[in-house]
Amino acid sequence: MAGARQVSILLTTLEQELKPLIIQASRAWWDASTSGQDSDFAAKEQAQNALDFALSNKQRFGDLKEVKEALGKGTPLERRQVEVLYLMHLEKQVDGETLKRLNDLSNRVEKAFNTFRPVVGGREVTENAVRDLLRESKDEALRKEAWEASKGVGKVVEKELLELVKLRNKAAKGLGFADYHAMQLSVGEQSQEQVLQIFNELDALTRPLFASLKAEIDEALASSYGIPPEALRPWHYHDLFFQEVPAVFGGDTAGPYSRLDIVGMCSRFYASIGLPIDDVIERSDLYERPGKSPHAFCTDIDRSGDVRVLGNVQPGEYWTNTMLHELGHSVYSSRNMPPGLPFFLRVESHTLTTEGVAMLFEKFGRKAAWLKAMGVEVAGEKEFDAAQTRATRAHLLIFSRWYQVMFRFEKALYGNPDANLNSLWWDLVEEYQGITRPSGRDAPDYASKIHIPVAPCYYHNYMLGELFASQVHDTVAREVQKVVPGEAIYVGDKAIGRFFRDRVFAPGKSLAWDELSEHITGKRLNAAAFAAAIA
Repeated sequence: MAGARQVSILLTTLEQELKPLIIQASRAWWDASTSGQDSDFAAKEQAQNALDFALSNKQRFGDLKEVKEALGKGTPLERRQVEVLYLMHLEKQVDGETLKRLNDLSNRVEKAFNTFRPVVGGREVTENAVRDLLRESKDEALRKEAWEASKGVGKVVEKELLELVKLRNKAAKGLGFADYHAMQLSVGEQSQEQVLQIFNELDALTRPLFASLKAEIDEALASSYGIPPEALRPWHYHDLFFQEVPAVFGGDTAGPYSRLDIVGMCSRFYASIGLPIDDVIERSDLYERPGKSPHAFCTDIDRSGDVRVLGNVQPGEYWTNTMLHELGHSVYSSRNMPPGLPFFLRVESHTLTTEGVAMLFEKFGRKAAWLKAMGVEVAGEKEFDAAQTRATRAHLLIFSRWYQVMFRFEKALYGNPDANLNSLWWDLVEEYQGITRPSGRDAPDYASKIHIPVAPCYYHNYMLGELFASQVHDTVAREVQKVVPGEAIYVGDKAIGRFFRDRVFAPGKSLAWDELSEHITGKRLNAAAFAAAIA
């Protein structure tokens, strides 16, 4: 398997083998997430097992390894496909029974999250209802009950999650990695040291600014509940993990969103910049019902344009931002990539780059000028903008501290899964988020965050995506709209769509994430633009 012709034959063979399995697995995941039915979850597991079995083929892996070690063979696109396929196969080079057990456990845990409904006040409620209660209720006992009820899913999945962690570690160590966390970052063309360095820099950058903000938030929250700041506990904040900004800064920011046609507005916005999404909306499943996943995501089913979004839309700012985000993923997909791009490269460069694009578009929902340009009435525009500007800065700071917790926890989780994980979780929450742990609580609260069992070693890419979003937006503002970043709102400018299609989307996975950042902005990924936004 040495010559360029053999490389081409290998790639053709792998596409014929893997493409239908990837599409089948994507469709099965969609069906399970939208129905919650046992039969669909069984089909999802079966489809994933079939794909994993193909990727575990040791002969194919040996061929890829041989070709990879002689990367002078083939065209640049062929060489990149070999790199991508090698990494896809690498993590699956474990025995078939282990792969099946991993999929079985992962499937069960995901189903538990999708079908879990907390019980508050003697009745089952949705995650949206818990979110509303934490945002609005002043009843401390009810807040605590809702917060604790939502954490109940952690107890449901804890045993299987820990088995998953240990089995993932076993597989990773068998492939020569220290643990699964190290392997997953390597497969994603990252290293623990590289990401930790960035996060340490962010910690130094954000710690004093966050401390000041957190003191202000705590003073306002404590006053609203009639308690001293030192009495605040996790349920006093306005979301389950202190990922979002509590509504304490005053100013009416809810008004413009109360009667908004969220999906229709998103459709008009993306069409106005030359990236229409009506076909995506037609294929999507956007409103809540029993059994369906209570979360939101976007998936590219076939890398040939069948892109869909799952949502649970309700009126309000939360789902406005969420739908701008998920539909942002939908434009960074095969729908806007050259059809001639090879199948294995007709996908986003990296998790962090697609998250960055989605975050970039999501932010517009908080701008009065953007809302007005979209035909949304904004009463008290100056006051609204002041409140949202303050809230956006707070969001970026809170966001950055929360991701410190997630990255460091997952690194430690796989480093030593026998540690006292709940104690470790709360140590990190106190250190990086400044939230006091509940006294006497003995529950696996860490396991109630769906990404830890279901999307392992992924979450840090949201933070890296935020850096990518800031850097790309600065470039768009400067080069396309020729304004300062804060004034760029994109609405009605088709040049925006051309920029994203040509500079961001077109390379697909032909460029690694750090190469793509330089291709778009002229610079490797860095925190400069993010730092400017929170200064």
